Amino acid sequence: MFRRKHNSHDDQDHAAPQEEKVKELRAAIGPLSGHSLMFSDNACLRRYLVARNWNVDKSKKMLQETLKWRETYKPEEIRWHEVAVEGETGKVYRADFQDREGRTVLVLRPGKQNTSSHDNQLRHLVYLLENAIINLPDGQEQMIWLIDFTGWSLSNSVPIKTARETANILQSHYPERLAAAFLYNPPRIFESFWKIVKYFLDPKTFQKVKFVYPKNEESMGVMHKNFDPEILPEEFGGKSKVQYDHDEFSKLMSKDDVKTASFWKLEEKTTLVAPEPAHFVAQAS
Repeated sequence: MFRRKHNSHDDQDHAAPQEEKVKELRAAIGPLSGHSLMFSDNACLRRYLVARNWNVDKSKKMLQETLKWRETYKPEEIRWHEVAVEGETGKVYRADFQDREGRTVLVLRPGKQNTSSHDNQLRHLVYLLENAIINLPDGQEQMIWLIDFTGWSLSNSVPIKTARETANILQSHYPERLAAAFLYNPPRIFESFWKIVKYFLDPKTFQKVKFVYPKNEESMGVMHKNFDPEILPEEFGGKSKVQYDHDEFSKLMSKDDVKTASFWKLEEKTTLVAPEPAHFVAQAS
């Protein structure tokens, strides 16, 4: 679940000092046990150090806040049947394809918003973040977000409070997990929403946001550089006619729940019989 991508081009002159920083951070946070120990492997410590520009004190503070949050929120114990209603329209789901580097892809379709509970929406997102991570292939630590704005308007957009908390959770508790977020064809009216939301993003996250417009050859070139058009859904300018099927996705998530429980040694808390999913199929836009 917590893997480090090996880069043959890493500067060896920097590797040794960075490893020393990892050792310093581990010594600084002190003894850990249980899920906190499992979470805080060396790859995790590196991500927190990168997020805080290798400042051990700031990284320690950030990691301790995450460990406290995870102890209370217990993201590894969230199960699909608890959040499935949030996914009925396919507003957020893990794609069945990857980018050209083999990274897990989360598809977000804010125009498919179907609920109003701030807490449940965040819980659903956290569940899918954890799911995306546990499904990362070996050698990958980061995921991609594809955001489709079809049907989005200010009237059905999430409240600013939810947008702010989403940014906070991603940046504070999943640092260096996002490789890039592609915002596909946002309407002009989104600019007013973005002017507010962008102030919630730290500089590192802000630089990972890419706006893509189907009529702009350059921005579409960015998409095709990152994704094979043959597997990219039509709503993102690709050729695939894949559709979100809530029944099938629910079955997949129920199986993944068993995998998650096994990883965290929580088998006794997992419902091995998948809950009956709602009879719903969300059509791709």
